[in-house]
Amino acid sequence: MSPKVSAGITVGATVVVGAYMVVRAYDLFRTGSVAGSALGAGVLLLVLLGGLLVVGEVRLAAASQRPGSELAAEGSVEPDLPLTASGRVVKEAADAHFSLRQAEVEQAPEDWRAWYRLAVAYDLARDSSRGRRAMRTAVRLRRG
Repeated sequence: MSPKVSAGITVGATVVVGAYMVVRAYDLFRTGSVAGSALGAGVLLLVLLGGLLVVGEVRLAAASQRPGSELAAEGSVEPDLPLTASGRVVKEAADAHFSLRQAEVEQAPEDWRAWYRLAVAYDLARDSSRGRRAMRTAVRLRRG
């Protein structure tokens, strides 16, 4: 299954769950009690927070598509690293690759390409939160 299809299914499921939660929040408000209204407000806040998080991740994914395609055309994104039997990059190789990419960013902190490659290295090293942060930096630098 392609990443776009997988993301679409995930976003669709999130929308369905969010809609269900809004209906439940409405039911809580209709009870007329203070506790029900407070719980309903809490549920609505959770739906809002979840929606904002999903929108942020989808925007980041969309914003990183064009730079990724550009680097792929240049042939400078995907490293050729050894894989485990499960298909993941061998940890030692990922760590060594990460060190190279980190040094590249330290030498050229305003280069979006270096930040993009660092984000990929973070992902290979199984540190997705820092990878997303590096990707946001790459997108911001590319936009100028």
